[in-house]
Amino acid sequence: MPEKNETPNEKFKRIASNRTQKIIDMIRLLGNCGNGYVYEYSKEEVDKIFSAIEAELKDARKKFDSSPKKNDKFTL
Repeated sequence: MPEKNETPNEKFKRIASNRTQKIIDMIRLLGNCGNGYVYEYSKEEVDKIFSAIEAELKDARKKFDSSPKKNDKFTL
């Protein structure tokens, strides 16, 4: 439960931890689809899935790498 006087870093840690765990859980569920006794799939289908995931991860990472910090000062 969020606290009223939660710092921005505390909020980040709380939210990012929860969201990261959800993503990890969903990746594990996706991995269950790799059971060849239950499912049938082609290499192309698997490549398409992981290409989409990798593209989204790359885009998300860019947001962390390029976001300006609040303390950065603008200069010309």
